[in-house]
Amino acid sequence: MNALQTPFPLRRPVRSPRSNPRLTQRKHHRAIALETSIKLTVNLVISGAAIAALAQLLPYSIAQQAKLQEVKTEVEITEKRVGRLKAEFNHYFDPRQAKSIMQEQTNRTDPNQRVVVLEVEPESSVP
Repeated sequence: MNALQTPFPLRRPVRSPRSNPRLTQRKHHRAIALETSIKLTVNLVISGAAIAALAQLLPYSIAQQAKLQEVKTEVEITEKRVGRLKAEFNHYFDPRQAKSIMQEQTNRTDPNQRVVVLEVEPESSVP
């Protein structure tokens, strides 16, 4: 008889009582509602952090724009000055205009040039 007996007693399948389908549906809806509310809360926290960061960066951005405008204005002024100085440099160091520049800077004239003096007679006031 020992040979015919199984070493382990056979287990009978345990039947679970049938659960109410409405109850499982409610649990499923609660899980979905909980998941959705957690997602919504996390998204609101992230959005709040992003808005706070933007609020802090906005004044900094405005200050940087003002500084940039000031630098652009200074660059324009400096470019005009550089252009004027380049033109002046080219005028004074042009070898073709050396004689005319020398006459501008001093009272000397070119020896090959004749001096013309115009005399104007004053008008008499008596007719």
